[in-house]
Amino acid sequence: MTPTNTINPAGSQTSFINAANQSITVNGIPFAYRDIGPKTDVPLVLFNHWGAVLDNFDPGIIDGLAQTRRIIATNYRGIGGSGGTAPLTVGEMADDAIQLIHALGFETVDVLGFSLGGFVAQDITLKAPELVRRLILTGTGPAGGTGIDKVGSVTWPLMIKGLMTLRDPKFYLFFTSTPNGRRTASQYLQRLKERKKNRDKGPTPSAFLRQLKAITAWGKQAPQNLGRLRTPTLIVNGDNDIMVPSVNSIALANRIPNAQLVIYEDAGHGAIFQYYADFVTKALAFLDT
Repeated sequence: MTPTNTINPAGSQTSFINAANQSITVNGIPFAYRDIGPKTDVPLVLFNHWGAVLDNFDPGIIDGLAQTRRIIATNYRGIGGSGGTAPLTVGEMADDAIQLIHALGFETVDVLGFSLGGFVAQDITLKAPELVRRLILTGTGPAGGTGIDKVGSVTWPLMIKGLMTLRDPKFYLFFTSTPNGRRTASQYLQRLKERKKNRDKGPTPSAFLRQLKAITAWGKQAPQNLGRLRTPTLIVNGDNDIMVPSVNSIALANRIPNAQLVIYEDAGHGAIFQYYADFVTKALAFLDT
């Protein structure tokens, strides 16, 4: 379980768009990740959305957080540069994540999950509460949450719209249709293109569909006992999330003891990208409390 292509295993001050692609083998499967920021006692490990690879992490958020914290951005099994077959359940993704964190040599981490990554982050924390010091859940919801099993039916028409308008579907899926939403959507998509060399490979159609099955299963799953979570938790979303309806963030805040809730106005699923500078400020303040 030795990392390969590790230029600086303790993190570095380089920007995310220049960070080295790294890999660590866990149970015979290589997992792709990037590691930036100063060496800190408790790193922040990031888990991303459906179909996301390393280059779908927002450099604006990563670089902002990495000013003071070590950041580990990860790929799920079967996605991008990671080997193996994409799991069909969130539970399997969480099991992979726990083993990955241990393989990297960490005994305690902070965790940030966006969308699907938020499902995984919840399951990690429930399964290994001693591992997670602080938890940030963004654009996400609980198992069995409202409308989560309908993500596919919401997504496909807007993916087709993206193809017809020659736009990345995230332009429509992650942001509101207001002038503010459209402007910040374009800015976000430009940030995702900033890395020019050694980009991660995109998800295969098979992996993309397998992850959708995992999301749908999460939406149909029996609710988990979030009341037993004692990990300090920050929950962030927009007021108009069409992918994981915003009511799910409110439900999380009501069910996780002492959770903090931030809802951005005129924002959708990608609220943290739309208000990335403010989100970084709030996230660092939460992590440093």
